[in-house]
Amino acid sequence: MSSHGPVPPGEPVQPADFSIDMDAHEMLRRTHVLAALGSDWDPVAAMRGEEEAYDLLYSGLSAEQQRIHDELVAAGVLPRRGGGDAAA
Repeated sequence: MSSHGPVPPGEPVQPADFSIDMDAHEMLRRTHVLAALGSDWDPVAAMRGEEEAYDLLYSGLSAEQQRIHDELVAAGVLPRRGGGDAAA
């Protein structure tokens, strides 16, 4: 019986052979991303900037906000960050 036709009752359904090689597409996508970022993009500086932004975000919290933040850190929802005050 054709693999595209109906399967008679009681006969096992055979999965179709189906695969896609995304390697070429992924390399093209990465090439376009790096071209869009430009030659002066510094990934280390970008990560440092993100860390500084998170430190500022979680700094200067009220007592209630700090309590909630500490609970989220203890639960593993948020990573421990900064010292709790902004260097502004």
